[in-house]
Parts: sequence; C-alpha cells; structure tokens
Amino acid sequence: MTYPPNAPASAQGTAPARAGTGVPAQPSVAPAAAPPAGPGTWAEVRERLRRAATTEPGRLQILGAVLALLVVAFGTVTAFEVADRASSADDVVSRSQPLSADAAAIYRSLADADTAAASAFLAGAQEPADVQKRYADDIATASRLLVKAAAGTEGSAEASREITTLNEQLPRYTGLIERARAANRQGLPLGGAYLRYANRTMTTELLPAAERLYEAETARLSQDDQDARDWPFLSLALGILALAALVWAQRRDRARTNRVFNQGLVAATAASVVVLLWLLAAHGVARAGLEEAREHGQDSLRVLTTARISSLKARANENLTLVARGAVLTDDGKNDKYETDYATSMDGLIDALAEARELADDDAGRDPLAVAAERTAQWQERHRDARAKDDAGDFEGARLRVVGPKDTTGQSFDQVDAALKRALDHEQSEFTRAAEGGRGALTALPLGAAALGVLGAAGAVLGINRRLSEYR
Repeated sequence: MTYPPNAPASAQGTAPARAGTGVPAQPSVAPAAAPPAGPGTWAEVRERLRRAATTEPGRLQILGAVLALLVVAFGTVTAFEVADRASSADDVVSRSQPLSADAAAIYRSLADADTAAASAFLAGAQEPADVQKRYADDIATASRLLVKAAAGTEGSAEASREITTLNEQLPRYTGLIERARAANRQGLPLGGAYLRYANRTMTTELLPAAERLYEAETARLSQDDQDARDWPFLSLALGILALAALVWAQRRDRARTNRVFNQGLVAATAASVVVLLWLLAAHGVARAGLEEAREHGQDSLRVLTTARISSLKARANENLTLVARGAVLTDDGKNDKYETDYATSMDGLIDALAEARELADDDAGRDPLAVAAERTAQWQERHRDARAKDDAGDFEGARLRVVGPKDTTGQSFDQVDAALKRALDHEQSEFTRAAEGGRGALTALPLGAAALGVLGAAGAVLGINRRLSEYR
C-alpha cells in the first residue's frame, strides 16, 4: 500500500511511515518556545529605568530614591562608626587603663613584698610587726589583683600566660620566705640562703612575668586609645557626598521651576549638615580629651610607675647587700651583685624622676616629684654612709643605718615611695577626668545620627513627591 506523495499528517499529528521500511510513524515534536521574561528580571528592570529616565517624573523618582539612600546611609554609617569609637573610648576608661594600672600594682606589690621581707630579715629574729604586716598586705594585694586580672583578660593568650606563671611562682616564693624566717628565728645561717633564693625567684620569675603582664595590658590600652581616636573617614565621605547631591538637586529644581526653596530638600540638607557638624565637633572633642589623657595622664603614669619600681628594686638590693655580705658577685666576679644592682636601680629612679618633672603640667603634679627628688638624694647620702661602715667592718653600724630607728635609708625610701604615690594618684585622676570627657563627647551621637538620617531621608522623599504631584 502506498501513500500519495503529498499526503497530510493525521489528525493526531503523526507523521506517515516511510514506504517499505516497516518503521512505525513517530509523533512530531514542536520546538519548545522560550518562556517570556518575567516582570522581576534584571533586563526588564533596566528597561523600565531606561524608560523612566526619559521622562521628568521618572527622573524625579530616581533622584528621590538616590537622595534618600545617601542620607540614610550617611546616618547609619555614622551611627555604627561612632558607636565603635565610643566603645573603644569606654574601654580606655573602664577596662584597659584600669587593667594596666592593676598590672603595675601587681608589680609594685611583689617588689615591695620582697623589700619588706629583706627588711624584716635584717631586723633580726624579732621582726617588726609593721614590716610583717606590710609584707602580708603586699602578698594579699598581689593575689587579689591576679584574680581580677584573670577575669579581665578576655581571651588574651599573652596575659593569661603571665598570670599563670605568677600564680604558680607566688606560692613557691612565699614558701621560701617562710623557711628563711624560720631559720632566722633560730639563728641559723641557712636563713640568708633561703632569702637569697627567694629573691632570685622574685627577680627572675615573678617580676619579669609581672612586667610582661604590664606591657601587654599597656599595649592593649594604646590600641584602644588609637581605635577611639581614629577619624571616621567613611562617615565623613558619605556626609560630603550626601550634601553635594542635595545641593545639586536643589539647584536642578530651581533651574526647572524657578522656585527658590524646596522645603523637603532643605530639611534633608539641614539634617545632613547637623549630623556632619556634630560628627566633626564630637570626634574632635573626643580626640582632644583622649590625647590629653594620654599625654598628661598615661605617659606620666608610665614614667612614675617606672620610678616607683626602680625605688623598690633599689631598696631590696640595698637590704640584700647586707644580708649576703659579699657572697653574691657579678658575672665578672669583681663586684658585689646586689650593690651593683642597687646603683643601677637608683640611676633608673633619678632618670624617671627627671622625665616625670618634664611631663608634669601643674603644681599638684610637680610638688610631690620635688619631694621625691630631695629624699632620693638624702637616701643616696645615707646609703654611702652605711656602705662606708660596712666596708670598715662595722656591720651593726651599717645595719642600723639601713633599718635602724632613725635617720635610716629605710625612712628615706618610705618618703620617696609616699611622694611617688601622691604623684601617681594625681596623674591617675587627671587621666580619668580627660578620658571621661573624651568619651562623653560621643555618647549621644550614634542615636542622634541615626534619627537625623531617617528624618533627612523622609524630607528628601517628601520634597521630591511634592514636585511629582505637579505632574498628576
């Protein structure tokens, strides 16, 4: 059976089989039509924008959206950047500076405890009650501040490592001191050996760890201070861009309508100007306050802490010079180690006092330093007298010159320490006052910038909508 050459397809759309092949007819498949572009595709959005940009109402709608976006972005970024700097300023006042001060106090307490222990040992079997109390208070203060520092490290591996070292070595040190005391009460020479070993533990383990802790906390303070003082450049750039766009939009509106003001755009411009000026003023005040706190507070505190530590080291080495009686020499074997260390520490004290006087900016800061310098000179004179007696074989005379009832190097040291404490307290109050002033300048700005940004964007939209209503 054959088909005519031009036979049509069946009603079901089946193509006829080829003659003589026996292959059944296959349904014909029409090519799938491409789906129409949806209304939300990017191509259609671009097309709509292109068409809108060719008409004045469309251009006004685009302009309004851009202006609102710029003003909102300016307010939002300002709020976030200022909040970040306010947080850093708050850290300076309430976290990093107190932690740095606590680390310095840990060092000072440990060094003073070592000094008190040596003084008590020199006093003989009947240790003075006030010296015993001073030693106990120093150890208690160091232990308490270590607990506080451990709670405030916030994951700092370096600080945690030093705190662990201090917690491990402090009980070992106090144990050695108790052994030295017990031997001293019995009149055994072994007590001096225990005291020297305790001092070595203090100077090679405890004090270096405390110094590293102080440096770590001071570095964190410097970083927080720098973060708080960094200019918010992104906010400033967005503010200038938003103002430029608003001014251009108003010039454009005036050129097309001959109207002097568009109230909505004027309101948006005013809000942006307020935020920008507020940002410049508040951040400028904050920077000035933090800069003053650093220059006239933190720098002075650092130098005064160095001076106090040097005085403590000098006093401990002075005592140990008499305890060791020449048994410990310098590496070259020519000089008494403790006397050499005393001279080095005393030089450090004198240099630090001179630097602190240069940094002091008022009489309340300079007067205690003048007293400290005067008493330091007196201390040196009394120390030379004690050394002369000891070198002449008068050990008891030298001991009384160091830890006796009157006119001793110990009294001079106490007077230096008290003067330095007054200077430290004054500079600490100066730092806190200046830093709190800097922090306070940023307090209300994040919320104010966000609110003014929203109001400015609303003003821009209303101003453009007023122009659009003229085309309806």
